[in-house]
This record gives sequence, C-alpha cells and structure tokens, in this order.
Amino acid sequence: MTPRARRAIFSLVFFFSVCAIVGTLLQGKVGAQSAQDESQLRDSLKAFTSVYSLVEQNYAEPLNGEKADAAIYDGAIPGMLRTLDPHSSFYDPKAYAKMREDQHGRYYGVGMTIQQQQNKIVVIYPSEGTPSFRAGVHPGDIIASVDGKSTDGMSSDLVAKALKGPKGTHVSLAVIREGQSKALTFDLVRDEIPHPSVDLKYEIRPGVGYVHLTNFQETTAKEIEDAVNGFGDLKGLVFDLRGNPGGLLSQAVEVCDHLLAKGQNIVSQKGRAYPDQIYTATHGNQGHAFPIVVIVNRNSASAAEIVSGALQDHDRALIVGETTFGKGLVQTVYNLSDNTGLALTTYHYYTPSGRLIQRDYNGLSLYDYYNHANALPADNTNKEVKLTDSGRTVYGGGGITPDEKIESPKSNPFMDSLLVHDVFFHFAPRYLANRTVGEDFKVDDAVMTDFKQFLTSQNITWTNEDLNGAGEWIKVNIKAKIFAIQFGEQRDLRTRADWDPMIQKAVTYLPEAQALETSAQKVLAQKAEARSGAAN
Repeated sequence: MTPRARRAIFSLVFFFSVCAIVGTLLQGKVGAQSAQDESQLRDSLKAFTSVYSLVEQNYAEPLNGEKADAAIYDGAIPGMLRTLDPHSSFYDPKAYAKMREDQHGRYYGVGMTIQQQQNKIVVIYPSEGTPSFRAGVHPGDIIASVDGKSTDGMSSDLVAKALKGPKGTHVSLAVIREGQSKALTFDLVRDEIPHPSVDLKYEIRPGVGYVHLTNFQETTAKEIEDAVNGFGDLKGLVFDLRGNPGGLLSQAVEVCDHLLAKGQNIVSQKGRAYPDQIYTATHGNQGHAFPIVVIVNRNSASAAEIVSGALQDHDRALIVGETTFGKGLVQTVYNLSDNTGLALTTYHYYTPSGRLIQRDYNGLSLYDYYNHANALPADNTNKEVKLTDSGRTVYGGGGITPDEKIESPKSNPFMDSLLVHDVFFHFAPRYLANRTVGEDFKVDDAVMTDFKQFLTSQNITWTNEDLNGAGEWIKVNIKAKIFAIQFGEQRDLRTRADWDPMIQKAVTYLPEAQALETSAQKVLAQKAEARSGAAN
C-alpha cells in the first residue's frame, strides 16, 4: 500500500473513531461502550480496509495522488454521512479552511472576487475600499498574469491563492480591459480584507432603513447593531434575509438580542447528547423599538429561520415573502486530522412558540430535498399550529411561513437566456470602453440600441417582443452593471434594491408591522404588570 493510501486509510480510521466517540456521547454511554459495539467497529474498519486495498491493487489506473484522496474525502466519508441526514457533512482541508475564513469574515489579500470563464480568469468585482478597488481594477477585467506568471491554464482557486498573502506585501497584476490596446499593470499592497455579512444598508425611504444580510458570521451582530444605530431616528426597518443560508448560532442569538426585549426566548435546541438548551435575550433592545418587516424566501435557512421565527413568535416583526427552507438541524463542527472537519447533526432547533423548523427529509434524495420536492402545501394543510405572544396563529414543521405572502419575480425563457450568457456583465465593460457615465445615467433608446447590437454580436437571438416583455428588468440590470464599474458594487446592489418588487412591496407593510409592534409592547406591559402583582 502506498504512503498516500496509508494516509488516506488513517484519515478514515480517525474519522470513524471520532464518529464512534460522538455516537457514544449521543447515546449517553461515555465510558460504557459495549464489547459488541467495539467489535462491530473493528469489523467495519477491517472490511473497508480490505475493499480499499483490493481497489488500490487492481483498479485499471494507479490509485494515487488526488484520486486516492478523492476515494476517501469525496467518496467513503460523504457517502456514509448522506445516509444520516442532508446536513451532516465532511470538510476536506480546502473546504475546512474556506469555512473558517468565511466564519471569521476577513482574510489578507487584495480584495476581489474572481471567476473562471472560458479558460480566462475574470474579475467579478473588487470589494469597495480594498487595494484592488482603490487601484482601479474593474469588473470584467481579465487577469493575464500575477507577479509575472501567466494565468493561462490556472484555475480561479490557484489565482486566488496567489493573490492572498501577508499584510503589507506586494503583488503585481496585469489585466486585459475592454477598449485598452495593451494590458494594464497594477502594483497592489495586500491588506486585511473584511468580508462583511451586511452587503447593503441604506435609507430606502425617509426614516426607513433597509439592510440585506448575506449570512451569519463572527462579525454579524456588530454589523447589524452598527447599521441600525447608523440610521439615527429610525421609523421602520426592512430586514432582508432572502438567500441567507445561515451560519453561526451565536450570531443569530445576538442579532435577536438587539431587537427583542430582555428575557424573551430566542430559540431552543433539543438533542440526545446534551441537556436541552434555551437561548434568551440577555441585554434586550433597551426599549429602542421600531416596526420591522423581514423578507424571506425559500433559500432563507438555519440561522435566518431562527431570527425570523423568534421575531414572528414575539410579534416583533411582520414576516413577508415565501416559506423558508426548513433547516432546523444543528451541526457541531469537530476538528479532525490533516486540517479536515466533520459537521455532525447533534440538535434540532425550535422557535419560542415551540415550532420545529426542520422540514421532513425522509425518503428524499439530496436533489429533491434541496429543490423542495417535499414542500408543505401553500394552504397550511397538515402544518403544525402554534400561537404568537399576542395569540396570532403561526405554522411550523417545515420552515417559517410568512405572515404575508409575496411571490418572487418570475422570469421567462428570454430572461433566463440573458442570465445564462451573463450578457449584462459582459455588455457593461464594452459600453464603458470609451466613455464614462454620471449619477444621472439612464438607460435610454440609444443605450438600448447598443445593447441590441451587442446581443446580435454574441449570437443571442432576440425580438422586440422579447425586449419589451422584460423591458424594466433589462434596463435595471444594464444600469446596475454599468454602475458597478463606474461607482462600485454598492451602487450595483442599491440600483437593484430600488427596483426590486419584493422590497418595494415589503415597505408597504410597515403600518401592519407598526400595529404588531404596538401589540407586542402591550403584551410585554401586561406580563410586567402580572409579575409585579405576583411579587406583591
């Protein structure tokens, strides 16, 4: 057996050993594992080792290098975890490092998102305030070389790795830009690159703040607190959790702590390994209350569901949009050997009213599960029924059901085709190749003429009927990508938000949210009076 194969076998044995210890904990039998359990574990490991050895010796091609690691990291371990539940997962060294970086919310580099497109490494956007943004790198720039080394044949991961490095060190970047006859060279000085979870915050109406939260990482609660305080005398908040996959439980709890009253329950977790735990608001909002409308969709999951569920149960916010994903399984991350990790399901989440967040996944493939093949009926039939603090009916057993349903904008085949070809991203650099635009830029007939010519040059079939049928959507996307190059990513996001039908509809529900907030304050006052009476 080769050294690499032995290392792979050791990783699997170590993994199974950790699973065995965790399994013993989950069954409450620490120090009392039976001889039969130990014998079964040894037999399982012996059987796997025999199979692996047979494959290594007789497979049609040598089982070495990345293929040996893949057999363990991408095959045996994930295969076993998939039989448990959809969310227990294994992190190979690369994925584990990325997960930890995402949780920290910062890294050292030049601050750009890149992607491999047609064998070229393309800048998607430079993050505002970072070395690449300050130097003038643009979305759509093609990275030709890093420190004099051509990027031909390099993956986006390899280029990203080359761009990262210790703070204060230099990296030279050569890019090819639309409209420029020769490559542009940038000397960038690496710095700490923040990766905020709040990617957009602004006053969407006088006195009304809008915040979009992408995930829950170590900096999230502070970001939300700063955003809310930064609006000043807030008359209302639209809190957008669409597409938020979740993240750190601790940050979901802290976000709720800033918005709920002291002492209110936030979430409970129940499992077999440890005693049930209830998280409560320990500081509270100190009486700083304002109406909140939370927007969710089918891709709002986990920590995003904890926050929306807690705010809904306490009548602190009106939830609008679509029923959320329904991920209420809690994963504990165990650090394994070779910088790998195991995220193992150890608890279930429940909202303050007792609603189970997790959606049923029995008998489903991962594809069907993640594509909502078992979504509960829209009419709430067979859903779990609970009550909010003021007695409103809410539903559980499969995500968070919104108080007011708002459909996501629907696309048509022509719109889908434009997105597949990424036409707006590629049109913007060409349009700005020999011109600049101002804050008052509008997509007029002249711009649309240029856009039509661009579609034709890209062999994209279109008709006037196609363009008219998606007119406003097309104009918003053109303007957003042009603004991304001219002014930065924030203007791209804000341009879309100003148009977004779901956001605009959510703003109209602020009066209902105010009524909820008033009701919530009455309930809190009644409970305080009851406690005072009992004390007397």
